[in-house]
Amino acid sequence: MPLQKLLFKPGINKEGTAYSNEGGWFNSNLVRFRKGLPEKIGGWIKASSNSFKATGRALHAWVDLDGTRYLGLGTTWKYYVLDGTVFNDITPIRATTTNGITFAATDGSATITATDSSHGAVAGDFVTISGAVSLGGNITATVLNQEYQIVSVPTANTYTFTATATANASDSGNGGSGVDGAYQLNVGLDVYVPSTGWGSDYWGAGTWGSVSALGSTNQLRLWSHDNYGEDLIINARGSGIFYWDESEGTDDRAVALSALTGANLTPTLALQVMVSDVDRHVICFGADPLNDSGTARTGAIDPMFIAWSDQENVVEWEPLPTNTAGSFRLSAGSAIIGAVRSRQETLVWTDTSLYSMTFVGQPFTFSVNLVNEGVGLVGPNAMVNTPKGVFWMDKKGFYTYTGQVQELPCSVTDYVFSDINQTQSYQIFGFVNKAFDEVGWFYCSEDETVIDKYVTYNYEENIWMIGELSRTCWLDEGIFPDPKATSSSSNVGYLYNHESGVDNDGAAMTGVFIESSDFDLGEGDEYQFISKVIPDIKFIGDASTGANGQTLDIVLKRRNYPGEDLTTAVTGACTSVTTKIDTRVRGRQAVLRLQSNDTDTTVIGMSFRAGATRIETQPDGKR
Repeated sequence: MPLQKLLFKPGINKEGTAYSNEGGWFNSNLVRFRKGLPEKIGGWIKASSNSFKATGRALHAWVDLDGTRYLGLGTTWKYYVLDGTVFNDITPIRATTTNGITFAATDGSATITATDSSHGAVAGDFVTISGAVSLGGNITATVLNQEYQIVSVPTANTYTFTATATANASDSGNGGSGVDGAYQLNVGLDVYVPSTGWGSDYWGAGTWGSVSALGSTNQLRLWSHDNYGEDLIINARGSGIFYWDESEGTDDRAVALSALTGANLTPTLALQVMVSDVDRHVICFGADPLNDSGTARTGAIDPMFIAWSDQENVVEWEPLPTNTAGSFRLSAGSAIIGAVRSRQETLVWTDTSLYSMTFVGQPFTFSVNLVNEGVGLVGPNAMVNTPKGVFWMDKKGFYTYTGQVQELPCSVTDYVFSDINQTQSYQIFGFVNKAFDEVGWFYCSEDETVIDKYVTYNYEENIWMIGELSRTCWLDEGIFPDPKATSSSSNVGYLYNHESGVDNDGAAMTGVFIESSDFDLGEGDEYQFISKVIPDIKFIGDASTGANGQTLDIVLKRRNYPGEDLTTAVTGACTSVTTKIDTRVRGRQAVLRLQSNDTDTTVIGMSFRAGATRIETQPDGKR
């Protein structure tokens, strides 16, 4: 009986039908292609046993002059600097109150009502209380004098928080007359609100100013950050610009750029910040411009306005003949969506166009040129710089820039864009995994408001992959040896090292599979009988020894016509010593699926690479 070799074309192709893509792969999860062959992706493990609060949205690594490696992490609620394994909270203080807070407690409740006429807080904000005395019972000074997250804001002058103890009848005091409060930067949202701020109607359609202004309290919290030497420039999108001085240590918080000694006309708001590569200018995209007299900032974002500091001078922003500070307003589009530093230029996207910003020196400092009009950026983090150029996602496709804009041919375009939650496009972020020549995008699928899917492109082999994984930001290897990504649940987040082992943080990585398109059995005109499957699987890691019962399931599905539903005909367990799997399968066309053993979540250490599996067939009549 003849053997039929099943060696499929690399990559996932979902642009046609399962039958029209005969000879290719049609679906996958947690699988990549390397040298044309499918294999399970690398595993991940926590980079630190410590957690952080809320959803991670941005990562940035740098090194100080002593060789200490830092990692900046912006979340929905806070900003941290990771030093070793400790997440140090450097979230800026927005406002302080001195001797101006009083408290009221209710017997049998842990809810404390604070009164402060100048707090400016929203629900979810964090306040650090000091100087309070006991309320007289269980709510002692120690209970009060710590950081709390505000639960609700009943009025402009009050807010509530949940104390670490439950009040009793003796808690009738008000905390004394010397209570201070330090209020951290207002928290943002975990979802994008399409009706507010720039980028409304998904892509920024309509006239700017016709919708309510974007602020730090009514919109998805995104961060941009860059190191200025050893120090850090931080911006919460639509909010202020802050500076963290590394020499002050991780116990100190970031402060407003305008509060630095010698600060002159620094922007107070921005959509994104960046430090230019060689020339060392701090650049604010979507900054607030100077007023008509040039004596102060307006305090209102111009979403198409770019401002930059004097060269090598983070505090000087007044354009003068004696310095290189300056500004420029873009014209094509309605709002700057994002910018990325690339080789010898900075690329800036509006909702409809792409600009190139190049340092040219005095008197103009930067040259800004329109590269392409008609191709925008789907979200502020939907672009990534790689060794092969810059890649990004637009509203309906994927693009690359290597001196000119080119659309990437994509075999999963319809699958991605017909399933993407367009209202959450600002959550999309691009990532690069240079070790495997991959770029990709994590996104929210239709009706989801939490990232749950990804699409990946191998730029050396020109193939696409898809899958499901919840990651909210990513940083490729470089200063740190492994790619890092964040995942959050119930406002508790963890940082993971990716491409580390083959498991899911010490547990089995379940849901791994790759499935072919339909292929004809024989010529497809007669029924065929499959009597045997000869797998060609290379097991990697612990599974190569066959220990601990690691298996890969070989699944054959069949149908007689493309319009029929697939029927699972056989599932056979394959180990490193399996030579064949006997079957009794009859049909005109079939599908091959390789999948991890999802039912046994205790099995760890399994990874695989698939080769050319063969099946043994023989004719079995026309009916």
